Amino acid sequence: MKSIAIAIFSVSLLFFSAASFAQAEVEITWQDPEKFRDVRPTNESRTKFRERTFKQLNEYIVELAEDLQEGQKLVMNVTNLDLAGEVLPASFAGLGHSSSDVRVIKTIHIPRISFDYQLLSSDGEVLQEKEVKLKDMSFLNRQNRFFSNEALRYEKNMLAGWFKDEFPKLTANN
Repeated sequence: MKSIAIAIFSVSLLFFSAASFAQAEVEITWQDPEKFRDVRPTNESRTKFRERTFKQLNEYIVELAEDLQEGQKLVMNVTNLDLAGEVLPASFAGLGHSSSDVRVIKTIHIPRISFDYQLLSSDGEVLQEKEVKLKDMSFLNRQNRFFSNEALRYEKNMLAGWFKDEFPKLTANN
């Protein structure tokens, strides 16, 4: 029964992630999310937190892809995610005897994401494809364009840097 629920969850994410725009299309698959290194919630169910996290990252990647040339398609298969920080019991983190957990952000708990991608032309030709393993070892020391209360700001900043480096000649605005 659990595998059926996971399969439905994966399919629904794929359906949600396929987004068409006048400029580019994005398709993101989150492969075996229950095996990801760290997508742990602090005060909600794992499934709801995972869905919300993937939705926010999907939306941000779609936003980044708006700069791709018209007709291009970015296909991503995410194989691992490790959010910045570590989830600890509130009492262990020195926050009293609360029943909820907290995500503690320290320099040793870096954000990471692994995926493979293809960038396709409008006629389906593969323009670029790679396996990517991103990690940001300086995530707390580098300039971050997001406000401190922005969810997933370290992961989004890492993805923005990768996107800028990976597609500098293919974006319409460059």
